[in-house]
Amino acid sequence: MNALARRIARMIEMDGPIDIGTYMLLALHDREMGFYATRESIGAGGAFITAPEISQVFGELIGLWCAECWRQQGCPARPLLVDLGPGRGTLVTDVLRATRTAPDFLQSLEVVLVETSARLASVQRERLADAPVPMRWVQRWSDVEHRGRPVFIIANEFFDALPIRQFVMTERGWCERMVVAGADGLAFGLSPQASPVHDDGIARAGAVYETCPMAMSLAQEIGAAMATDGGAALLIDYGYAGRQYRDTLQAVRDHNRTDVLAGPGEADLSAHVDFAAIAEAVRGAGARAYGPVAQGDFLRALGIELRGEQLARANPDCAAEIAGGIARLVKSEAMGTLFKVLAITPRDAPSPPGFAIC
Repeated sequence: MNALARRIARMIEMDGPIDIGTYMLLALHDREMGFYATRESIGAGGAFITAPEISQVFGELIGLWCAECWRQQGCPARPLLVDLGPGRGTLVTDVLRATRTAPDFLQSLEVVLVETSARLASVQRERLADAPVPMRWVQRWSDVEHRGRPVFIIANEFFDALPIRQFVMTERGWCERMVVAGADGLAFGLSPQASPVHDDGIARAGAVYETCPMAMSLAQEIGAAMATDGGAALLIDYGYAGRQYRDTLQAVRDHNRTDVLAGPGEADLSAHVDFAAIAEAVRGAGARAYGPVAQGDFLRALGIELRGEQLARANPDCAAEIAGGIARLVKSEAMGTLFKVLAITPRDAPSPPGFAIC
């Protein structure tokens, strides 16, 4: 066991088994040994590569999407752009570059980056030192101070890292999967008592049900912000639309999957996003949800291939690299189908770009 695993084991020995969400929070966010505090998470040298790192066109299109949603809602004053989990700042950099073509939006904009990692925040500050708009950093959504302002939210591969809970169907009913400590290290176990889980009655023994209370709470808060003050949100992640009974928790280290419990703090942990549950929470808060739609379909609807051709003509030496990046974002065998896109707007706002009225 590594040092963080030993600390978690001692905690379990003193206080009893912990749920998977608590384990994820410790493994990802421990200030001294958590993954985001100590590891390079994004890029060729990290655990994974995100869409903004693959092609600049991704962030450019999202920036123009935000500007168009702002115009659709009558160009409200003092718009706020919030990036949840901004990584290395690549996405915001591309968004701001693209919105120079929408100066009325850019000139009135303030940007807030929600980042829990001090290391990543430092990288972002350096990259965005010459940003053309005011910038603020906060550690959580509740610190954004968005009241009374239209808020435009980007959450790219953010919801998948929020802590989940898992329940397994047994002869006793739905028993929560817990993390326990044994002689050989950390392991999974089941709570002895069944938990109340609202299911559809078709789950069989061994089925796994996942829920993410933090995602539902955040979705409700975002929906309420849209309903009260306007704006738009774009959630982009891998996930599913409709209840599934399977274990989607995974650990990724150096671009390869690894054991979830083997080395807490040494791998990124994530789980697939339940977009249907998020959409329901948003609607319950008084806003409107669109999608989810496949990332490839969404980006094509925004004109990613045309923009790629323009870039290739301007940079012929990079034409193959540009085309390869765009193909990776939109092709079904790459990210185009696995990743989904959900939009949130006020109920009375027009249908946002890339989404059919629903």
